[in-house]
This record gives sequence, structure tokens and C-alpha cells, in this order.
Amino acid sequence: MNNSKTPIEKTVELQKLEQSRRNFVKGAAAILVAPGIFLHQAVAASSAGADRAVTSRQRWGMLIDTAKCATGCNECTTACKTEHNLKGHNRPETDPQWIRKVTVKNKTTQYEFSLPLMCQHCETAPCVDVCPTGASFKRADGIVLVDRHRCIGCRYCMMACPYKARSFVHEKTEDQMPWAPRGKGTVESCTLCVHRIDKDGENATPACVEACNNEGHQAMLFGDMNNPESTLSKMLRKFGGEQIRADLGLNTGIRYWGISG
Repeated sequence: MNNSKTPIEKTVELQKLEQSRRNFVKGAAAILVAPGIFLHQAVAASSAGADRAVTSRQRWGMLIDTAKCATGCNECTTACKTEHNLKGHNRPETDPQWIRKVTVKNKTTQYEFSLPLMCQHCETAPCVDVCPTGASFKRADGIVLVDRHRCIGCRYCMMACPYKARSFVHEKTEDQMPWAPRGKGTVESCTLCVHRIDKDGENATPACVEACNNEGHQAMLFGDMNNPESTLSKMLRKFGGEQIRADLGLNTGIRYWGISG
């Protein structure tokens, strides 16, 4: 910029530069996020219920009964991979895991059980706090997501997450679902099947919960934690629900029964 210009001329030039930047960002919204999938298409696909406003009146969450979670059953993880087409390369250390089954054993009592573990959708999310670009964010309704276009792959969020609930995309992605755009070099995690929630609201059922119910286990219950009349709220109010690492004060959206044995 020419320093001989007057303050007014400098201001006008800065305004033009800012407008040019905005036009570039606006145009970039149409960039392909995957073969055949545009950002605006992905947004439209995941917002079939766009007239359903995302507000803090809802706090979507889940209650998981570990006593009903069958050891050796992986229907919830399989359903998640199918729903979002999370293809792997038979490499457990790098394949995407939005939800995984873990076995927990109390060394004192020897009590052992398994449970599904995914993003806990924390009210105070460490992943959001450390993200330098704002790619990790929390919606008003409590769902924690990743904006793939802002993610630079620094993986700070993965280091900050106490639940190891995020995966890094190491390989080129193919055959993506419109509601789950993915990209090599970015981080991803459980979305609570946000595309279903945006479409059906309180009547939505995440893929993992649906699969668990279909198997007859009914170990997972989804609902609105802010709605006192929801089945989830009633069960939590009557029987309580524990958080994994409650000492961290994150106020997770995923609660469990039977993890303190």
C-alpha cells in the first residue's frame, strides 16, 4: 500500500480489500469437498428440516446402560460406519472410529463390563477451546461438530479430548454421504447423527441407537435433556446418570449407568 495516500484513500483501499476477501470466501463455499459433493449441497442435505431452528431450548444427549450393552456386540459401531460410509483400510490404528466399544475392568473389584464410547458432546468442550481456527464448534443445542473447511489438521483437539473420541483422516475418502462430507487431512468424530436430528427433532434416532434397539438390547436412549417430559429426562431424573471423568466438570451430553462398579 502506498504510504503517500491520504487516510481516506487508505480506508477506501482497505474496504476494497476486505470486500475482495469476502467475495473469495463466498465463492469458496462452492468448492468440492469430495467428488460430486459441494458444500452447499452437503448443508442442504443435512438440513432437510431447515425450518427447525437450532436453539438452546434443546440439549441433545444419550443415556447408555452398560448392564444391557452386550459384550462382543458391535452393532452400534457397524451401524455408524454404514450410516456415514466410514470406509477403512483394515488398519485399526488409523481407520475412522466415530464410536468404539471398550472393555472396562475395576482392578479392585475385578468387575468387568463393556460400553460404547464416542464424542461426549461436552457443554465445556476442550476440543472447541483449543481449536485455533474455530473448526471445532458446539451448536446451541449441545452437539459438538467439526467444520471440515476450517480444519487444518493440527490435531490439537485430539490431544485435548480426554475420551480419545476423535479420528484423523489419513487416507483419501471415497463414496461420501451428502450429510457427512469428509476429507483427507481433517479430524472427525461422532455427530449424534445430526442430519437425522435436524430432520426429525425429538423423533430422531441416531444410527447406533437404532441398531442397538433392533438387536433387542435397548442399551442406548436418545433424547432432549432439556425437555422434562422426554423419556431421557425422566430416566435421568429418576435414576440419575454418571459421566465418564465427571471430575473434569465438562457436563457431558452422554451419560451412563453402571460405570462405577
